Amino acid sequence: MSSEIPAGPAPGTVASTDAGAGTDTVAGTVAGTVAILGRPNVGKSTLLNRIVGEKLAIVSPKPQTTRNRIVGVWNGAGGQIVFVDTPGVHAGKKGLGRFMQGEALGTIADVDAVLLVVDVYQEGPGDAERKILSELRAADKRAVLAINKVDKAKDKTTLLPLLTAWQPLFPFAALVPISATGGTNVAGVVTELCRLLPARPPLYGPDMLTDRTERFLAAELVREQLFLKLRQELPYAVAVKIDSWEERPRGDVVIAATILVERESQKAIVVGKGGAMIREVGTAARGEITDRLGRPAHLKLEVRVAPDWTTSPEILEELGYRP
Repeated sequence: MSSEIPAGPAPGTVASTDAGAGTDTVAGTVAGTVAILGRPNVGKSTLLNRIVGEKLAIVSPKPQTTRNRIVGVWNGAGGQIVFVDTPGVHAGKKGLGRFMQGEALGTIADVDAVLLVVDVYQEGPGDAERKILSELRAADKRAVLAINKVDKAKDKTTLLPLLTAWQPLFPFAALVPISATGGTNVAGVVTELCRLLPARPPLYGPDMLTDRTERFLAAELVREQLFLKLRQELPYAVAVKIDSWEERPRGDVVIAATILVERESQKAIVVGKGGAMIREVGTAARGEITDRLGRPAHLKLEVRVAPDWTTSPEILEELGYRP
């Protein structure tokens, strides 16, 4: 995608710029951090990947795919935005759920601005959005509202009433209908966010894309394939841990990873009949990891039962889910 920031409309209006269009830029050079917040499955990770032009956050149709904060750095002619993709805000009660809520809402205090993402099917705020808006007011943060999936709205005349319904709920700097999948108005969102950031030098160098390690990204790509291949059969209580990472002289890498589940019945689902499912997951994940690393990857997977790992402080700590 283009690295230019297209000229957007005046603050507070509805953007109508297509992604990649235009050459005018926001005056001056700005830099800052922006948290992407919203309920599960509104397209936050898809939007992050679209903006930075790389697949950093895994995506699946299943809610709560994102568990950790994912940082993605966008560099353009008008400045730099460090995006923080967060787990979907929901009523998580277990140790893992509490961790995810902390990852999402705890980000607000640390960033310069917030991008709240909702989808076109929402008639108004639910518990998740009300909680986010409450936290925004308490932290005195500025925000842009992106109404996603407009490409799926059969009746485009419903957009105006939807924008009208959201506008009085918070003093949003702008309300922008977008399609994260198709790219519609994504550049307009970037323009509006740049208007909210301070004038200062970039926070990271021009080659910085994410603060996540290759090991973390590889584990996430394995977990993504579990979500995609198993669909509704996938147990929510599944995690992936990288056990070893061997860089070989010829340039390839050998990765060994463990898939954790909570019960034997869940292990049987992941392994599949005759090991067919785990082989299919491994093959697909290996291809994704190879693409991500830019060099050949070999992947060895095993499945282990760790009873009630989602409530175990020790295992959550080991996996990087620190409540």
